[in-house]
Amino acid sequence: MAESEKQSVSRKTMEIVTALLTAGAGLAICFGSWRSGIGWAETGPEAGYFPFYVGVLIILGSLVTLLRTMFFYRHEGEIFLDIEKARPVLGFFLPLVAFTVVSLLLGLYVGTALYICGAMMWQGGYRWWISALAALAVTGLFYLIFEIGFQVPLLKGPIEGWLGIY
Repeated sequence: MAESEKQSVSRKTMEIVTALLTAGAGLAICFGSWRSGIGWAETGPEAGYFPFYVGVLIILGSLVTLLRTMFFYRHEGEIFLDIEKARPVLGFFLPLVAFTVVSLLLGLYVGTALYICGAMMWQGGYRWWISALAALAVTGLFYLIFEIGFQVPLLKGPIEGWLGIY
C-alpha cells in the first residue's frame, strides 16, 4: 500500500459518513417536531407538522444515498481527501472550532473580534493593527445592527459584563 493511500480517506467512506450524518440530522428534526406536535389541530397544522415531513424526506434521501453507495458504488478506490488536501481544510476548520469555543466562553462579540483579527493576520497576511481595527469595526457594526437596530441580544460573556454592555 502506497504512503498516500495510508493517509487518505476514500470517497466511498465519506459518502457513507455523510449519509449517516444527514440521516441523524433528519432524525433530530423529526424528534423535535414530534415533541412540538405533528398532528392537525382545529386551527390547522401543529407547529411540528411541516418540519417533521422535511425530516422524513432528509432521512429517505440519506437512506437512498447510503444504499446506492453500499450496493451500486462506481468510484472504487477514488480518494476523497489526502494529507495534502486536508491541510487547507483544517486551516479553515480549526479556527472555526476555536471561534465557537471562545464565543461560548467569552461571548459572541469577543469571539467574532478574535476570529476576524486572527483570520486577517494569519490567512490574509494583514498587519496586526489593520486586522484589529477591522475586527473592532465589524464587531461594533454587529452590535449596532443586532442589539440596537433589531433589538436581538446576542450571546455575551464576562467581558461585556465588565464593560456594562447588556
